Parts: sequence; structure tokens; C-alpha cells
Amino acid sequence: MTTKDVGRTARRGPYAKSEERRQTILDAAHAVFAARGYRGGSLQDVADRAGMSQTSLLHYFPSKRDLLMSVLERRDEITSGAFPDDMREGLADSVIRTALFNEDIPGVIELYTVLCAESVTDEHPGRDYFTARFERLRASYARRFAELAAEGRLRPGVDPEEAATSLVALWDGLQTQWLLAPDQVDVARGLRGFFNLVLLPEPN
Repeated sequence: MTTKDVGRTARRGPYAKSEERRQTILDAAHAVFAARGYRGGSLQDVADRAGMSQTSLLHYFPSKRDLLMSVLERRDEITSGAFPDDMREGLADSVIRTALFNEDIPGVIELYTVLCAESVTDEHPGRDYFTARFERLRASYARRFAELAAEGRLRPGVDPEEAATSLVALWDGLQTQWLLAPDQVDVARGLRGFFNLVLLPEPN
């Protein structure tokens, strides 16, 4: 090992420890916001769960808003694991697989549902995030439905944009019901039923 290698190792050590602490804080904030929301969960709650002082926490995240946005960004990183590089599957299969993927990640659906509902309140820092997310989802699904219409797969009378809006609303609604009664609500089954209503079977 050269002197340069020793220097690099020394620099990586503190950085790795700092990144580990940051991830610990994000995990704690994820749990707190999922359980209590942004308004109800305090920085002290997060610090206590992370096993540090609030002063130490603020060293990594200068404000509660910064922490929230970082938690939402991390949530997107986690759920992106549902999308492989090779996306050749159809829209219905992609949506259903993603729904099942999210159910297996503790706290992801709870965090999303709680913060999304809370974001409609006055001056909530997550409002722009969720507004942009819904716009992006509606546009993306509308394009996919339009492609299916061009292939003759969309049932007569179904509008691609309306189908996209309905899909987003249904998915969120099913997830909320699933959180309240997981033994009674099957999100994947509900989504599959929707696609059966708006899509024609693939030709043999």
C-alpha cells in the first residue's frame, strides 16, 4: 500500500461513517413520518429514534423540510428497484408487479399514503412534490394507454387520459384500503380487474 492509498483510506473512513449516520437518520425519519405524518412527527422524535441529539441531526439536515424532501427522494430510490433496465412487459404487468414490490418494503406505502394526504394542507412542504408526481404519472400512463389504443387494445369509448387518471386514483385508493384491512383488500387483484375493464385481451 502506498502513502497515497493510506490517505485515500483515511478520507473514506470519516465519509463512510458520515454517510452511515445520514442513512440512519433517513431510516428513522421514514418510520416517524410514516407513523405520525410530517406535522405530527418532530425532529426530536427522529433524533430519539436515530439515537442522537437533535443538534447532531441538524448537522446532517439543517431543517425539517430538508429532511422530508430527502426522505421522499430516498423513497423514490427504493421503489425504483421495481423497474428493471429492460422494460418490455406490458402496462398491466408493470403496474401490478410494482404494486406487489411496494407491499414487500416495510413502511413505503404507509409513508407515501400519509404524506400524500397531508400534502393537501396549507403550506405543506411536500405539496409540490406530490403535485408534480401526479402530473408525471398521469402523463406517462396516458401515453401508454394511447399506445394500446393505437394497437387496438383499448376498449371502445375508453379515453386514454381518463383511464390514466382513474388508474392513479384507483391505485392510491386500494393502497389506503389495504393499509386499513390488509386481509380483506388485494391491491393487485383490484388493479387487474381495472385493466380487464379497459383493455381488450391480447390476440392469440
